Amino acid sequence: MRSGIHPVSRPVVFRDRAGDTAFLTTSTARSARTIEWEDGNTYPLIDVEISSASHPFYTGNTRVVDTAGRVERFERRYGRTS
Repeated sequence: MRSGIHPVSRPVVFRDRAGDTAFLTTSTARSARTIEWEDGNTYPLIDVEISSASHPFYTGNTRVVDTAGRVERFERRYGRTS
């Protein structure tokens, strides 16, 4: 392998904002924000909107989407086509 072309991998904390869960893993992602982890060390922090802790596919929880309301709202706005 050529030297100097690969990014440095280091420990990073990913925090799931929707599920109130944090994961310590290795990554090449950079962040200016930091967090003190359970082991007392400080690591870069990256906030994510969704992860396996909050995604419906992994948790088994499904959300009901009101498609009928959306269709009716669309028809009111733009009229019904025949």
